[in-house]
Amino acid sequence: MTTYAEIILPLPLSQTFTYSVPKEWASEIQIGCRVTVSFGRKKIYTGIVQRIHSIQPEGFDVKPITALLDTKPILKALQLKLWDWMAYYYLSSLGEIMKAALPSGLKPEGDSEKGILQSYHPRTETMLSLPPLMVEEEQTLQKAIDSLKRAPKQQELLLLFLDLCHYEPISTQNKEKQEKTISSTNIPINRHSFLTQAGTSANILSQLIKRGFLEQYEVERGRLCTQETKKQAIKPLNAAQKEALRQIQQFFSKKNAPKGSSDQAQESKQICLLHGVTSSGKTEIYIHLIEEVLKRKKQVLYLLPEIALTTQITERLKCVFGNQIGIYHSQFSDEIRIEIWQKQLSENPYPVILGARSSLFLPWKDLDLIIVDEEHENSFKQYDPSPRYHAKHTAMVLASYFKAKVLLGSATPSIESYQLAKEGKYGLVLLSERYQGLQLPSIIPIDIKELRHQKKMNGSFSQVLLDAIKKALSQKEQIILFQNRRGFSPLIECKSCGWIPRCKNCDVSLTYHKKANLLTCHYCGYTENVPTQCPSCEKSKLAYHGIGTERIEDEISILFPEAKIARMDIDTAHTRIQYEQILSNLECQNIDILIGTQMISKGLDFDHVSTVGILDADTMLNFPDFRAHERAFQLIAQVAGRAGRKGKRGAVYIQTRSIEHPIIRQVMQYDYEALYKDQLEERALFHYPPYYRLIYVYLKHRNKSIAEKAAMHISGLLRTYLPGRVMGPVEPIVARVQQLFIRQIVLKMEHEASVNQTRQLLHYAQQELLSQPLYKSVIIYYDVDPM
Repeated sequence: MTTYAEIILPLPLSQTFTYSVPKEWASEIQIGCRVTVSFGRKKIYTGIVQRIHSIQPEGFDVKPITALLDTKPILKALQLKLWDWMAYYYLSSLGEIMKAALPSGLKPEGDSEKGILQSYHPRTETMLSLPPLMVEEEQTLQKAIDSLKRAPKQQELLLLFLDLCHYEPISTQNKEKQEKTISSTNIPINRHSFLTQAGTSANILSQLIKRGFLEQYEVERGRLCTQETKKQAIKPLNAAQKEALRQIQQFFSKKNAPKGSSDQAQESKQICLLHGVTSSGKTEIYIHLIEEVLKRKKQVLYLLPEIALTTQITERLKCVFGNQIGIYHSQFSDEIRIEIWQKQLSENPYPVILGARSSLFLPWKDLDLIIVDEEHENSFKQYDPSPRYHAKHTAMVLASYFKAKVLLGSATPSIESYQLAKEGKYGLVLLSERYQGLQLPSIIPIDIKELRHQKKMNGSFSQVLLDAIKKALSQKEQIILFQNRRGFSPLIECKSCGWIPRCKNCDVSLTYHKKANLLTCHYCGYTENVPTQCPSCEKSKLAYHGIGTERIEDEISILFPEAKIARMDIDTAHTRIQYEQILSNLECQNIDILIGTQMISKGLDFDHVSTVGILDADTMLNFPDFRAHERAFQLIAQVAGRAGRKGKRGAVYIQTRSIEHPIIRQVMQYDYEALYKDQLEERALFHYPPYYRLIYVYLKHRNKSIAEKAAMHISGLLRTYLPGRVMGPVEPIVARVQQLFIRQIVLKMEHEASVNQTRQLLHYAQQELLSQPLYKSVIIYYDVDPM
């Protein structure tokens, strides 16, 4: 009987593909193993076995699997179950999830002529040792040494090797030593290190190997750090932290509260929200919870929204847990990620993984706790490419498979999470005081609208903020200046004719970057040189509008020429190494003033920052999105939290043209409850989350007319079946990216609406549209629960 396998291929296709299993592998192949298969006429892909059966397909010739790559599965059953859920819920394909989940080296591709491309190579080390015969028979070794009298350099090199490998003749060993394996008298030496110490040529060594006096061989060495670190004791918690930990433990306990009990904290919850102000010591609570899980011999996943955040947290956790911590994120090399994947499949996996959203895909054995730190961050959402999943929600599903607990932590929780906690669906624990009794920073709003009218602004700065910076510098304190736009100027305009340089691929203006002297598109990366005169009217009156971090850096350098100034944005901290260098310089006080985008807001801890300036709060407040006010509050509060974290109370200066805006008042008073109530009222009125689920339908095409017609056609179909729930189509804020015109349709669905029926309806509408010749090249994709 022929065996068949359903294979997932790393392609954006909704179905699996059936291949026959050659007889020699029929008893070995398992679900979750990798295989190579030919696809189409020329391509060879690595696929994952999803199902094995004996049902012969009809209507096409079945190709055989060309190679079985694994003797054991690299994916566990619960991983495949998570893939299925993600494809179902996020309207994605299994192939897209496979592509996102696996490191590249685990899914090599090729063509039928060259074969499969091998992209992962284990790191090896060339070692030298004595042949076993020379170790066992002392006389043989002595003859070898004597035979080299006419080759003194070889003899000298061999004698040096014996000295470095701590060779000890068996005849001189005591009985206890002789009973040990002979490897104890034949310690291998790294070839490169040996040649460096000997200070000789590789040719002399090659002669010793050729004559059989030394052996050379390759040893696989992992890339993962195995060096033991000195562990520190876990810090004791203060009274407020102890109480928060007690409540979390009660929520996570298996015992439910007795009927009629008023103690909600005794009700068992799978998910708990820790709402703790900035610098309240949430991380120390996490450490105590991790320690409890490790005592039970279980595993913890510590999720962070940004790769950059792992820098400081890693050091703190390594001090406590040493090499029990594994770090996993996309900025590590593919080889390191593969080795971590393999370690998690081994009998000795990391008990704790600290990582960004991709760490959800790792093979878990005994997952018991997932910590989602800074749970409000929209960086947990994958935007492009598909699957457009949210790591927080996916973590909850993954945890449910293991009956594990989920702890969400934030100083400014998302409205959705906070509502679920207030309703009792999540546990809710409050931590309202800062660690060591530190005061929250004072918030000083500055009305720059009035100051600009009175011409009292010094470039981008009010005098109040400049005085605060001057005072902080005089006291050897550090300053953070926040501007959530990079580059020098977001807009260049001709004063004479109004010409504005725009991207040739996207419907956006080009941003001026002074250091590179280029105009750059922040959507597709297109660049062009800065014109010396207007190409439209040929006049030289070009004006620079708007403020970016680069411009702030220029201005502050002129105002404070003696200060050590640095900038942190995607241009200066593009790599992990660059980012860590800036943090190190700030920590060592080699930076007086740090200017940055939202990268500086993300939960980082600096000892000497006393003053924070938010230079233009209005760009956050006036963004056309229903979450704009929530995000503005979160961002301002998080940036403010960097001030005065140790030693004394800090100060935060908010420059705004909307001094009466309710968000400014709420931030000044740290009044999250007021923000929450305002947002709930507004969202209930306009059918937004948390009361409704959103699904964005996007259509793209190179022809603007076809994109518009396709969007109208599909929105008409959807309105037939979903009356009152379909908004649009509309042009998004950026209506053309990389030469593709975009149209957006918004579905507002009740929570009780069937996910399956919605999925089927969208699939039907898509198939009906693409079946028409005019629309066959239209790109359609979905964003479920957009951020």
